[in-house]
Amino acid sequence: MGNKIYVGGLPYTTTDGQLEEIFSTHGTVESARVITDKFTGQSRGFGFVEMSSGGEAQKAIDALNNTQVDGRTLTVNEAKPQENRSGFGGGAGRREGSGGRRNRY
Repeated sequence: MGNKIYVGGLPYTTTDGQLEEIFSTHGTVESARVITDKFTGQSRGFGFVEMSSGGEAQKAIDALNNTQVDGRTLTVNEAKPQENRSGFGGGAGRREGSGGRRNRY
């Protein structure tokens, strides 16, 4: 069990501090971050919490998964490693108009 937790279903008004407060009753919170849209700055409704140990993380998951915060049901589980993403978004990229074949001339 890792010590990084995914938290989904957050109210859009939740701040990093409020997220930390929710989890701090279940152990030592190393970091708490609500993910925001990079253009508008508005919450995307999920975040990540890092606890000081895997045992504390599991305790928080068990206690908080499927609980209600401001009328929304939280989904709390172990965070999965972030997948590598290329900067080209999907593979077709620049060759879209050529049916996927490269023009030799």
